[in-house]
Amino acid sequence: MQGSTIDPSETTLDGLVPATTAIHHEEHADLRVWGLLTFLISESLMFGGFFATYLVLRGGAIAWPPEGTEVELLIPSINTIVLVSSSFVIHLGDTAIKKNDVKGLRRWYIVTAVMGAAFLAGQVYEYLTLGYGLTTNIFANCFYLMTGFHGLHVFIGLLLILGVLWRSRRSGHYSTTKHVGVEMAEIYWHFVDIIWIVLFSLLYILTLF
Repeated sequence: MQGSTIDPSETTLDGLVPATTAIHHEEHADLRVWGLLTFLISESLMFGGFFATYLVLRGGAIAWPPEGTEVELLIPSINTIVLVSSSFVIHLGDTAIKKNDVKGLRRWYIVTAVMGAAFLAGQVYEYLTLGYGLTTNIFANCFYLMTGFHGLHVFIGLLLILGVLWRSRRSGHYSTTKHVGVEMAEIYWHFVDIIWIVLFSLLYILTLF
């Protein structure tokens, strides 16, 4: 099998290759996905620490958010629609490559990249128009820390998507049977979307009540 080596000592008397050797390449690919999932679990714990800290601080405050640090819903709501929708778009790219449609993969991943860039642009615009900074008060500190850390993850996800697009230029790099990189980028992007939904609920929706 392409991508794997066979040790003569591992062959049987009739020259056949044991099944454990034949599927070595597939097992290696699966381990990469498991590695990504392990990383995302560790990142989830980090975000969970942020969320727990935020809720504790909010519960002990007399007024939350403090006066002068109100949040606006318009831009974040648009950003939420864009980012959540991009999860469906990137899945179309994964579906396309599983049908050996490389052009479809590229098309949907380009659209996802544009949507991810639009989200980051909206976040930068929000930062520039809020009227308060990182050190204004504890709410502002939590707000910039959590949204900024999430924005960093969106940027990393955008780089992964662009990496898939770059590699898709090579003939046969992705196909019906070779698409682990595509799946890993999609899994990471879904993680980014889920974290944002929690952030949006805590920082924006919850402040209305």
